[in-house]
Amino acid sequence: MTAPVRVLVCDDQALVRTGFATIIDAQPDLEVVGECGDGRTAVDLAQRLAPDVVVMDVRMPVLDGIQATRLLAGAGVAHPVKVLVVTTFNLDEYVYEALRAGASGFLLKDAPADQLLLGIRTVASGAALLAPEVTRQLVGRYAARIRPSESTTPDDVLTARELEVLQLVAQGLSNKEIAGTLVISPETVKTYVSRILTKLQLRDRVQAVVYAYRRGLVT
Repeated sequence: MTAPVRVLVCDDQALVRTGFATIIDAQPDLEVVGECGDGRTAVDLAQRLAPDVVVMDVRMPVLDGIQATRLLAGAGVAHPVKVLVVTTFNLDEYVYEALRAGASGFLLKDAPADQLLLGIRTVASGAALLAPEVTRQLVGRYAARIRPSESTTPDDVLTARELEVLQLVAQGLSNKEIAGTLVISPETVKTYVSRILTKLQLRDRVQAVVYAYRRGLVT
């Protein structure tokens, strides 16, 4: 049996934390391993408990969620943690700053419970939470401002087909859509995406999109 996804919930509102924890713990494949109310404690707990996903609020005391995300998942972090940023604020700047800090996804607090659960599972799997078209629009808008990553791996480590898959990922296509475009199976696409992330030292599809825009592979 597969071990449940371990989740750390960080929000400065106790009622919100309890609500999230109750929803998450009710799922057989998810497990809440800790809760906290500020970003500093989130960083400390994440380093101690090693959760698979941190559900992170943005506006919190001591250390805000963006700064905490940067310490947990930003460039240069030896053992990055996957962070799902959840906030009441639907502002492009928050989304951009969260992704720039290293977050794997972004969700609004008023989203239905099933979206929260899907978000956690999606981020845990290494996929991008944002819908492909949202990812494309957002990263495209802010691509020029995205800070270069620590990786200096050249594009020539990718095969011609891997480069083609990367370009389609960056254009916002899902695995199924890429499979249809290249006339290959979705499982083959999944394998290509995994190889691309490994070769370029990227954590997930969001970072792959950022990488492709920054390198001028798509415009």
